[in-house]
Amino acid sequence: MQIYEELVARGLIAQVTDEKEIKELINNGKAVFYIGFDPTADSLHVGHFMALCLMKRLQMAGNRPIALIGGGTGHIGDPSGRTDMRSMMTAEQIQHNCDCFKEQMSRFIEFGEDKAMMVNNAEWLLNLNYVELLREVGACFSVNNMLRAECYKQRMEKGLSFLEFNYMIMQSYDFYHLYQHYGCNMQFGGDDQWSNMLGGTELIRKKLGKDAFAMTITLLLNSEGKKMGKTANGAVWLDRNKTTPYEFFQYWRNVSDADVIKCMKMLTFLSLEEIAEYEKLEGSELNKAKEKLAYELTALVHGEEDAKASLESARALFGAGGNMDNMPTTTLSDEDFTDGKISLSALLVKTELCPSNSEAKRLIKQGGVSVNDAKVTDFAAAYDKDFFKDEVIIKKGKKDYHKVTL
Repeated sequence: MQIYEELVARGLIAQVTDEKEIKELINNGKAVFYIGFDPTADSLHVGHFMALCLMKRLQMAGNRPIALIGGGTGHIGDPSGRTDMRSMMTAEQIQHNCDCFKEQMSRFIEFGEDKAMMVNNAEWLLNLNYVELLREVGACFSVNNMLRAECYKQRMEKGLSFLEFNYMIMQSYDFYHLYQHYGCNMQFGGDDQWSNMLGGTELIRKKLGKDAFAMTITLLLNSEGKKMGKTANGAVWLDRNKTTPYEFFQYWRNVSDADVIKCMKMLTFLSLEEIAEYEKLEGSELNKAKEKLAYELTALVHGEEDAKASLESARALFGAGGNMDNMPTTTLSDEDFTDGKISLSALLVKTELCPSNSEAKRLIKQGGVSVNDAKVTDFAAAYDKDFFKDEVIIKKGKKDYHKVTL
C-alpha cells in the first residue's frame, strides 16, 4: 500500500481539491507541504498531535514538510471554531511560544538541509505594506464568498471584528509566499480550515495562472484532534512540565472503547495489519488495545523509558502488577494545613484533580471520590497530618489516580 492510500485507510484525509495530482506527488515523494501552527500557548497539545504524526509519516515517505509557525497571524488570531475573539498576545509572548514549538516539533520531524523546514510567517507578514496588499491580494477575494465561509459563520451573530476578517487573506498569502519562495506545492489543515485553504489555492492560481501547481488537502485534524485534546481540567500538553508522561499515558489509556481503534489508526505507527488484530477485541479485552495505544504514543512523545515507567504505574492501578512510583504525586507542606487539617475539597484542588472548591464539593457529594479505596461522600471530610505519614491514594471517578505524601 502506498502512502496516500495508507492515509485514506487510516481515516486521515477528509477532502482534497485535486486527488489524482495529490496522490502522484505524495506517493512519489515530491510533495513540499506545509501545516500551520498558531503560537497561542508555550506548548503544543494533543490537538496538534495528528498534524505532527502526519508530517512524520509523509517525511518518512520522502516528502518534505514545512512547519509554518504563525508568528505573524498570531497577531490577529484565527476566528475558526471560536465564539469570541482571542486575547491579544505581545510580540515577546509570540516569539517565546514559537521557540517552544520548534523544540517540541524536533522530536517528530527531522529538520535540516533538504529535510524539514521551519519558517515563521512574521518574516513576511509583519513587513507588508497595507495598500500594496490590498491591491495585490485583496482584489482576488470576494467579500460575499468570504462571508459564506464556515470559519466566519458562527462569529457573525456575536460580531466578527475586521481584524479577524483579515485572517483568511493572511493565511492565503502564506501559501502564496511559500509557493513562490520555498517551492511549497501543497497545504494540509483541519476541516475547519477548508475555506482558508481554498483561498490560498485560488490566490496562487489567480495570480500565477491556472497552471500554477497548488494543491489542498484537509484532514480530520481539528474536528477529531481538538476534541481529543481536551479534558475536564483543560488541555493535554506535549510539554512534560504541563502534562507529565504518566498523565499523558493515562489520557490515552482512558479513551473510550469507540475511539481506541480510530486513535490507533490515526496516531500510531503500528501497521494496519497489527491494528486489525486489536480491532477483533471486544469488551474488557479492549483494555489491551488501550494500553498499547497509550504506550506507543507516550514513547513517541516522551521516549521508551517514560513509556515503560508509565505502563508499570498504570498496571499497578489496574491490578495487573507493577509499581506506583511514577504516579502523579503531590507533597503537602505545613502551609497546606489549617488548624492541623486539610479538607478533601482543598486536597482535590491542590492535586489539580478539580479546578475549584465548588467543583470538588460537587464531585464528592456525587460519590466520585475515593481515598485509599474508600468512597467519601461527605464534602466536609478533612484529614490531619498523621493521615499522610503513609502514602495516600486519591481516586477521581474510575480512572484518575493521584498520590499524596507529607
